[in-house]
Amino acid sequence: MGEIQFITHYTERYSYVDSARMALEGGCRWVQLRMKDASDEEFIAVAKQVRQLCTEYDATFIIDDRVELVHVVQADGVHLGKNDMPIDEARQLLGPDCIIGGTANTFADVKAHADKGADYIGCGPFRFTTTKQNLSPILGLEGYQQIISQMQAHHINLPVVAIGGVEFDDLQPILATGVSGIALSGTVLRADNPVQEMQRIVSHISE
Repeated sequence: MGEIQFITHYTERYSYVDSARMALEGGCRWVQLRMKDASDEEFIAVAKQVRQLCTEYDATFIIDDRVELVHVVQADGVHLGKNDMPIDEARQLLGPDCIIGGTANTFADVKAHADKGADYIGCGPFRFTTTKQNLSPILGLEGYQQIISQMQAHHINLPVVAIGGVEFDDLQPILATGVSGIALSGTVLRADNPVQEMQRIVSHISE
């Protein structure tokens, strides 16, 4: 489980492929391709390029939502939001070796995903973020601490990745709550030099 995950995001400056390439050049080894409004045709074209980049950098390649395209684009797995296909259904379609992650905002979400066979949890949002629509309630540090302690009490040992508006100065406090990793998008792409920013983030959490 990589400690830093990068979620692609299209901006005026960078394409989805650009954003993935910069994250990988900066040392990130887990990329999730999220293209919510793209057609399957557009998605496949971009996904094949990102797959190639992830192969070159020996990185894990996850796609968002589109279970039916996981094998088409040779992704390592899929991340499923609350309104996407249930995790147990995706598992039946994709088999035991595919990585499947699920979005959670509460301990009840985490337990439901664990019961259905998720490999990891994307838990958030940490704070308000503009890169995601229809935001769930903000968790903050206290929210992560509560969820992690409830998981421990119920012997649920899934990796939890914090997501949602995370900035550089949040990295250590969030990891101190017991989460396994942090997913980033905007904070990297808004930097003057996204490659250097990712390098700074990766080296900071590996100190």
